[in-house]
Amino acid sequence: MRGHISAHAVCTAIREDIVSGALAPGSRLIEEILAARYGVSRVPVREALRTLQSEGFVTTRHHAGACVAEPTEQEAADLLDIRALLEPLGAARAAARRTPAHLKVLRGLVRLGRERARHGSPTDLRQLDGWFHETLAQAAGSPSLTALLTQLRRKIEWMYAVEPPPRAGDAWDEHGAVLDAVARGDAERARALMAAHIERSLPVYRLRRPAAPEVSDPKQPVNTARARS
Repeated sequence: MRGHISAHAVCTAIREDIVSGALAPGSRLIEEILAARYGVSRVPVREALRTLQSEGFVTTRHHAGACVAEPTEQEAADLLDIRALLEPLGAARAAARRTPAHLKVLRGLVRLGRERARHGSPTDLRQLDGWFHETLAQAAGSPSLTALLTQLRRKIEWMYAVEPPPRAGDAWDEHGAVLDAVARGDAERARALMAAHIERSLPVYRLRRPAAPEVSDPKQPVNTARARS
């Protein structure tokens, strides 16, 4: 069965473990151990590590081989600056290129987000917020921009802990305003509203500073077939 699990699935599983902190910054990424951890051969692990290196999640050290990257505080801060440039652009593009299907999903997410802000848990809201921004990125109608925004959100999730906003309902009202502009095809208003939303969200981001132990023991194989794409 090992040979049938794709490098893409392995890459997704390793990336998720890096983002979640299960594989901490500085951890050595030994192919044999990772193969046992995810229940695959070393070939898809090797391909996955090359992809993750190109994305900035993995680096190669002299005498140590592949390791989880250790971003500096400046690199982490740069990500938020890049987000402040790209997400408003994505919202503007979505206003011009969204489909009825995108609008239907976005409206459903805003409705759920407002309901959960009144009665739900912070975990629900974080997940819904991620889905809203991901769907908006897809609505931009540009695979390159969507890929950049997706990778950017993964890296921000990796480097920052996000505290629940003091007034979650306000954040979802801002999402709703962005959606209204996108639905009307008002690109400049969508851009401006998203820029303001991002600016107001900055105080909830707290830089993570985890330790970096080595990966030493394999876990039980992970069902990579269920990993998110």
